[in-house]
Amino acid sequence: MAAKRSGARSKRGINERLQPVQEPRSEPPLSRERIVATAVELLDAQGVDGLTMRRLADRLGSGVMSLYWHVDNKEDVFDLALDSVLEYRGPPQMVESRDWRGEVVHMLEDWRASMLRHPWSASLLPRRALGPNILSRLELLSNTLSRAGVADADMNVAIWSLWNYVMGATITRASFDLSDDDRAAAQQRLTRLSDRYPTIERSRLLLDNDWGGTFRKGLGFLLDGLSPG
Repeated sequence: MAAKRSGARSKRGINERLQPVQEPRSEPPLSRERIVATAVELLDAQGVDGLTMRRLADRLGSGVMSLYWHVDNKEDVFDLALDSVLEYRGPPQMVESRDWRGEVVHMLEDWRASMLRHPWSASLLPRRALGPNILSRLELLSNTLSRAGVADADMNVAIWSLWNYVMGATITRASFDLSDDDRAAAQQRLTRLSDRYPTIERSRLLLDNDWGGTFRKGLGFLLDGLSPG
């Protein structure tokens, strides 16, 4: 019986040696760029409250402490993730032109679209350190307005007015998430109260969902005020 057991063990050993070796799965090397890209994915999926260093490390297949070789802390991750989604590459074949309004509109529509693709960014932007991408946007915007004739003394007012407009429009669009039925019900209620709110009832305010057109037209009002004249 002992010989049989020995033979069985020997046979198992041969079979095990013949099995293909399973190579351990390896993740791509950890880097700041990969951490930031994964943080953006996590923020898109779970929002600001959903990003923790533990969850980030799990998504990356690494240990938490390994992250700190590349980033300082979670606040650093927020700063880097925010700046990465606000990079501006400009329109195709971007060149200096006399159409300063077209340049500004494209720049600000792109800014709004970037934040709407990543809704968490609008809530982070007012309280983060400004990174190189957003500073580059502001520099380009300032330079374009300067070429258009906006005086240095008025530049800060112009920049903050446009900043506030983009931020307000983005936050409103991201948070105003009513269904068509909800909007219709709200407008009906407003109609019943038309003696108290005649102007907004007449304009059908609560049924207007042309967010892009409204943004562009309102931006035009602002740029009219900035036009040299």
